[in-house]
Amino acid sequence: MSTTMTAPAGAGQAVGMEDVPDPQVPAKAQRRTYTARYKAKVLAEYEACDREGKGALLRREGLYTSLISSWRDQRDRGALEALGRSSGAAPATAAEKEAARLRRENERLTGELAVLPREVVNG
Repeated sequence: MSTTMTAPAGAGQAVGMEDVPDPQVPAKAQRRTYTARYKAKVLAEYEACDREGKGALLRREGLYTSLISSWRDQRDRGALEALGRSSGAAPATAAEKEAARLRRENERLTGELAVLPREVVNG
């Protein structure tokens, strides 16, 4: 005859502590954000490391290789965009901005007038 013992539900926790949240674990994880300067510094350091050094850097900074890859893509894409970007048109003067605003308003009001019934307009 053998008897098997099973652990009660919630084993490993103090009695009555089932609904108490763990103070070490936040209710919702905070998304980390990184400055461009930090990304550039870490990328330069990462690319200068050997294989073991790269792993140590990632552990020290709490990062993943996928994040490094996306930062590298962002850096490369930004460099290409900066090289291909034209100087563009000169900034508009205040008078040009006002004229453009008035043109847009005129078009809007003309459109509103076109949809009004004819008898209201002819009165």
